[in-house]
Amino acid sequence: MTLLSNIPPGLILILGAIVLLLLPATARKAGTIALAAIGFFAISQLEDGSQLFPTLLGFKLTLLRVDATSKAFGYIFTLCAVAAFIFSWHEKSRAENTAALVYIGSARGVGFAGDMITWYVCWELMAIASTFLILARKTEKSLKAAQRYILVHLAGGLILLTGILLHVHETGSIAFDAFPKDTIGSWFILIGILINAAAVPFSSWLPDAYPESTVMGGVILSAYTTKTAVYTLIRGFPGWDILVAVGCVMAIYGIIYALLENDMRRILAYSIINQVGFMVCGVGIGTELAIAGVVAHAFCHIIYKALLWMSAGAVLFRTGKSKCTELGGLYKTMPLTMILGTIGALAISGVPLTSGFVSKTLIVAAAENKDYIWAWLVLEIASAGVFLHAGIKFPYFVFFNVDRGLRPKEAPKPMLIAMGLLAFLCVLLGCYPAPLYNILPYSNAVTSTTFSAIYIDDFSKVVAMFQLLAFSALAFFVFLPWLKRTPTISIDFDWFYRKGAKLFYAAMDRSLNGLNKAADKHVIKTFLPALTRFALVAPATLTAMALKPVWRAMDPDEAGLAKRRDELVAKFTTGTFPIAYSAACVLIILSLLVLIGRTAD
Repeated sequence: MTLLSNIPPGLILILGAIVLLLLPATARKAGTIALAAIGFFAISQLEDGSQLFPTLLGFKLTLLRVDATSKAFGYIFTLCAVAAFIFSWHEKSRAENTAALVYIGSARGVGFAGDMITWYVCWELMAIASTFLILARKTEKSLKAAQRYILVHLAGGLILLTGILLHVHETGSIAFDAFPKDTIGSWFILIGILINAAAVPFSSWLPDAYPESTVMGGVILSAYTTKTAVYTLIRGFPGWDILVAVGCVMAIYGIIYALLENDMRRILAYSIINQVGFMVCGVGIGTELAIAGVVAHAFCHIIYKALLWMSAGAVLFRTGKSKCTELGGLYKTMPLTMILGTIGALAISGVPLTSGFVSKTLIVAAAENKDYIWAWLVLEIASAGVFLHAGIKFPYFVFFNVDRGLRPKEAPKPMLIAMGLLAFLCVLLGCYPAPLYNILPYSNAVTSTTFSAIYIDDFSKVVAMFQLLAFSALAFFVFLPWLKRTPTISIDFDWFYRKGAKLFYAAMDRSLNGLNKAADKHVIKTFLPALTRFALVAPATLTAMALKPVWRAMDPDEAGLAKRRDELVAKFTTGTFPIAYSAACVLIILSLLVLIGRTAD
C-alpha cells in the first residue's frame, strides 16, 4: 500500500488547483498536465474496497470506494484531462485552469464517493466550477448562458438534495448504492440525476451552454457532467425499465436536432444527448453485459467526443467562426485537423476498427439478448443517425462543402498533439479492445475481446454495420439539398422555458409588484404618517383632555381654551413642556390601566 492509495483522487486535483494558482503561466500549464498524470498513477495504485470514514452530523462518510466501475471512470476522466490540458497549452487564464482542475477533481470525487453526502458536495462543486468555464469566454452570450446553466443545475441540485433527505429519512442510511423503486426519495434522486444527464425534456441547458464556452471549456465540459450522471445511474438505478424509454428518446431526439442545427459546436452538443441516450438505455436494461457496455461506451465516448470538440475548437480558434454557413474548404489549410477530426467522427459513428464500434455493439447486443426488440430497433436507427449528423455532416460542412475563401493556419502543435493522442486511442481500442474490456465491471460478460473474435468470428456484425453506414451515407447525399443549413438557430424544449419564464416574470411582476405598490400607497404613504402624527400629538391630546376642566375653571372663554391646547401641543412636539405635565400624563395612563384591570377582574 502506497501513500497515494489512501488519498481520494479528486482531492489531488482540487488541492493542486490552489497551489498552481501561485505559479507563472508556463509552470502552471506544465503543472496541470503533470497533476493530471499523477492522478492517473494514483488511481492505478488504489486497492478495491472502501476506506476513509470520517463522521459528519452523526453519519459515517465513505470518501473512497474503489471497484472496477469507479476505476474505469477515474481512468478516463484523468486521461481526458491530460489531453485537454495539452490541447489548451495556449490558454493563459488562471481562473479557467483553476476552474477546470476543480471541475475534474469534483467529477472524480463523485466517482469514488461511497456515501450520498460526499457525492452531493462534489456534485454541486462540479456545477459551480463548470460555470466558470462558460463565463471565461467573456461575451454577452456566454454570460447569459452561464446564468441559465447555473440556475438549471442548482435547481437540479435542490431536487437531488430533496431526494437524498427523503431517502435518509425513509431508510436511515446515506450509503450510495442501488436505490429502491418504491420510495418517493428515489424518484427525486432520479430526476436530479437526469437533469445532469441532459435527459429530455431537461436537455436544453446543454446545447445552450456548451457552445458558448471557451475553446478549452467546450472540450472539458463535453467529458464530465453527463458522464458523471451516467456513472451515478449505474450505481443507483440499474435495471429501471423507465430508463430504457428515456434513453431511446434521448438517442433519437439528439439526432433530429443535430441534423437541424447550423452551429458546429451545437451539433456536437446535441450529439452528446444522443450518445448519452445509448448509455441511459443500457443502464435501464441492467444486465451484466449492458452495464459493461455502458462503462465501455462512456469510456470511448469521452475520447472521441473530446476529439471532435478539439477539432471544432481548433477551427474556432483559427477562424473565429462556428456556423456551418460560414465554414467550408478548410481541408486545404487545416488538413491535419480535418484528418484527426474525421477519425473522431468515424469513431462516434461506430465504424468498425474504431472505438465506437467495440463499445456501442455491447449495448445493442444487450438489448437484443434481453428481448428489448423495440429498444434494439431504436438504437440501430440511432446508430445510422449518428453517422448522418456526426460522421458525415460535421466534417463535410466544416472542412469541405462550399469554399468560403477562409485560409487559416493549421492548428497549433499542442492542439495537434492532443488530437493525435485521442485519435490514436480511437483506433487502438477499435483494433485491440482488450485493455478496455479488462477494466470493465462484469468483464466476464464480454466474451469477444480479441481482434479475431470481434472482426472475424463475428463478421456478420461487421457486415451489418457497414451496410447500415452505407445506407446512411447514401441518404445524406441524396437529401443533401434539404440538409443544407441557413443562418438560424433551432429552438427545442427551451421554447417552453423561454415562454414560461416570460409568463412567470409577468405574473410575479403584476402580483408582487402590485402588492408592493399597494403597500407603498396605503401603508407607507398613508397609514404610517398618520400613525406618526398620532404618536406625536396623542400625549398632548390626552393631557389637554385631562386639564380641560381646570382650564375652564380658570378661563371659561373657548378661545382661551384653544390657545392653551395649542401651546401644550407645541410644547409636547418640541419637548419643552413642564415636567409636571409629563407626570400628570403618566399618572392618568396608569390610572386608566388600573381601572381597566379591575374591570376585567
